[in-house]
Amino acid sequence: MDAYSEDLRKKIVQALRERRMNKSEAARAFGVSLSSVKRYAKAVREGRSLSPGKAPGKRPKLDEKARRLLEADVQERPFAKLSDRQEYLERVAGVKVSESTLSRALRKMGFGRKKGRWVRASKTSS
Repeated sequence: MDAYSEDLRKKIVQALRERRMNKSEAARAFGVSLSSVKRYAKAVREGRSLSPGKAPGKRPKLDEKARRLLEADVQERPFAKLSDRQEYLERVAGVKVSESTLSRALRKMGFGRKKGRWVRASKTSS
């Protein structure tokens, strides 16, 4: 589910202040949970922003440094196997990832396999 918009959050807080609506009435009127209304009221009371925060998620296994090293390695050694690249990343960047993760990362970076080597996928290929 997506976060409620900042505009809706402001309207809820405004209804609590100006219309003297209690929290449960505001929750029913705007179709949100009572805990959300309480959270927005508390944020305003504490002087915090009502804008939605960043959604949580897993950190990527390959950070920016590892991606740059991987890209340089592909340019330098296009015929290297995934297992060789795995060892290289572990040795140079201290990052241990599976071959599957490595393959997905390379594809996400725009590389593809062609006749046994990794190359940048062209704009015209499908």
